Amino acid sequence: MAWKNSPKRSGWRRAFPPQPPAGPPPARPAETGSVVEAALYEDGVRVSSPATLADTYRELNGKPAGMAWIGLARPTERELLSLAEQFDLHPLSVEDAMEAHQRPKLERYGETLFVVLRAARYLDAPEEVEFGELHVFVGPDFLITVRHGAAPDLSAVRRRMEETPELLKLGPEAVLYAILDAVVDGYAPVVAGVQTDIDEIETEVFRGDPEVSRRIYELSREMVEFQRATRPLVGMLHGLMAGFAKYGTDEELQRYLRDVADHVTHTSERVDGFRQALTDILTVNATLVTQQQNAEMRALAEAGFEQNEEIKKISSWAAILFAPTLVGTIYGMNFDHMPELHWVLGYPFAIALMAVVCTSLYFIFKHKDWL
Repeated sequence: MAWKNSPKRSGWRRAFPPQPPAGPPPARPAETGSVVEAALYEDGVRVSSPATLADTYRELNGKPAGMAWIGLARPTERELLSLAEQFDLHPLSVEDAMEAHQRPKLERYGETLFVVLRAARYLDAPEEVEFGELHVFVGPDFLITVRHGAAPDLSAVRRRMEETPELLKLGPEAVLYAILDAVVDGYAPVVAGVQTDIDEIETEVFRGDPEVSRRIYELSREMVEFQRATRPLVGMLHGLMAGFAKYGTDEELQRYLRDVADHVTHTSERVDGFRQALTDILTVNATLVTQQQNAEMRALAEAGFEQNEEIKKISSWAAILFAPTLVGTIYGMNFDHMPELHWVLGYPFAIALMAVVCTSLYFIFKHKDWL
């Protein structure tokens, strides 16, 4: 890309100190259309703040040495087609910008660079990660951002750049790298929040929380999205670094981009570690759940065994007691022709019969361990 180079300046890093954890973006007053903010710059200084895209085109055409920075949020198709006509944007990049849910990527179309980024922020209240999408068109004298979602807050990037005009002089390429820095720095609080969530999940797993499986699954799904946002960014930044010599990138910007690439690599490795940790935790949780279920089944089996033993004892004694009852019932019948009723030894015989039957049944059940 034939970037519009300005005199090289030092102090790029001093202008971008570490940012505090990103919170919800500040409330912004209602705006007309999707133009969040548009501005024209000359020598790193804002010279105009057009209210509409038409005003921006007109003023930029009157300032050959100027640079336009246009920020849009969920623009309409008509607005994007207007930008495409004014800045000669490639139809494929415009088509991608119309729809969200694009993968992070970097494409060059002549002198225009098209970048898709996935920003992220951690929401404390619901303890979840929210993702946003940012499309950036970078040309020799313009930079256009198309934001789908609440993150990132590009107003902070604009303020930092305007407070350091010597950096803004470096042109659209410097603004792109500042946006990359903002997106990557926004990953840090997400990583910290996810680490806290994983620590809490580990505690819940060993505490036996029944809802922990759902939380593991939801966080794993977020880590898949986070991985899709960070992993392609590593290759994108290395692609930019490979074009340093070809496109005459400022030396300070080269150092800055390498630093951003290091941060992205570190974040990507942390995300990979989170996915592996969640997989291990899910395995441990499944093992603990299985052990708990086995213990419950064993307890139920033991209770059933004890109950069965009691039933066998009750049944054995019931059978033993039934024998004399049967004999007594037979000889208690009031039939006239029962020889044993008038037998002298009938009573001792009946008692002996009851005793023999009861004793026999007792030893039989004892032998079978029913008693």
